[in-house]
Amino acid sequence: MAVAALMGLGFLRLRQPPLVGFILAGVALGPTGFGFISDSENVTLLAEMGVIVLLFFIGMELSIRAFILSLRQALLVAGGQIGVSVLLALILSGVSGTPLAEGLILGFVVALSSTVVAMKMLDDRGELRNETGRIAVGVLIAQDIAVVPMLILVTSLGGTEGGGEIGFVQIAIKMLLAIGLLGGLLWWLGRRGKLRLPFSAAIEGKVEILALGALAVCFSAAALSGLAGMSPAYGAFLAGIVIGNSTLRAHVIPVIEPIQSVLLVAFFLSIGLLIDLTFIAAHLVLVLSLAVVVIAAKTVLNIALLRRTGSPPQVALVAGLSMAQIGEFSFVLAAAGLSAGALDLDAYRIAIAVTALSLLVSPLWVSIMHRLDGLAAEHRESYGHAFAIAYQRELAEVSRGGAALVGIGRALRLRYRALRLARQHRRDQPVKGGSAEDTPGAETSGDDVADDHGSGRS
Repeated sequence: MAVAALMGLGFLRLRQPPLVGFILAGVALGPTGFGFISDSENVTLLAEMGVIVLLFFIGMELSIRAFILSLRQALLVAGGQIGVSVLLALILSGVSGTPLAEGLILGFVVALSSTVVAMKMLDDRGELRNETGRIAVGVLIAQDIAVVPMLILVTSLGGTEGGGEIGFVQIAIKMLLAIGLLGGLLWWLGRRGKLRLPFSAAIEGKVEILALGALAVCFSAAALSGLAGMSPAYGAFLAGIVIGNSTLRAHVIPVIEPIQSVLLVAFFLSIGLLIDLTFIAAHLVLVLSLAVVVIAAKTVLNIALLRRTGSPPQVALVAGLSMAQIGEFSFVLAAAGLSAGALDLDAYRIAIAVTALSLLVSPLWVSIMHRLDGLAAEHRESYGHAFAIAYQRELAEVSRGGAALVGIGRALRLRYRALRLARQHRRDQPVKGGSAEDTPGAETSGDDVADDHGSGRS
């Protein structure tokens, strides 16, 4: 946490998203960094808790009426993202000769976006509670619901017995259950006023009871959802909607927010721990190229889908950029594909590396695109000019740091030269000021000096 705080402050100083510093802290501390954290199980557990509490928090802050209005668009956009990603992955798989099952899994992996990173970026920009945030939340929730059938399908690709018809029936039942629960809850809460929970009047001023009770509801709902074969985060989201439409909402939100923020830092640290620097160094060009292509392609696809479904240009731009990375549930899908035998080890390692790098690069990508988009209206001469203007403060900071380093280097060189001249002067002094007999070892010194004169060093 201390290293993450320092790295976050450093990136904040450079006017960059602090969460990039949190991820890099995980890289530095991880097995392929300085190796301070060799076993990441505890960090991963905290990270999973962070995702669950984040979805609970989003559910509490959600406006049901606005969410219902954006639900149709969210389903269309999420369906388009998954359909296009899978189609392209299957085409590339057919061209390259890899198994179609592997292409299908990689299509699922690329299609998902990160709820945590997207919500954090939108919140930092003040966009989470307006139209942009509502649409993005709707799309991300639709993706989280789609993870359930994806996971069942991926595990059945490994050749499990009875995977055909039984697998399809399981997928259909769980999808209907997930959609039915969400639809029924929204319909029920939309027809009534604020819920008055038991003992609400007695615990309104008790911070510890509010925190404990809210987390108990959150994790109980997540556990029930997981036992039912759905995403635990989905259950936490439904619980958040219930608490958000109760009389305790205003009291619970300020109590849960700090807990959620700390757990999210653990999530970003866990992403950094997953980045294998040795593997990336061995396949640097491939991994970087794939990460850049995926982020750019997802940005274009997201903006196009949002525009086609009725969003204004600025809303489509911001929401599309926020969902340009690959999501945290992609790690789960890739691991499920590997354990089922449908994804080979090399493809798995590349998928993990590209996903982690996309999560790392996404906040920087969004920051750069926002600044360049803001300057585009001013008709700058070139992208290079626009970039220089957009980042003039950061460039000045780097320039000052570089000038300081150059000054330190120059001072060290001058100091070294002065010490060298002083040493030479001391060696020359006995020859100039005394005889060989007066100075012990003068013959040797004289020979040395003569050699120096002969070689031109004096």
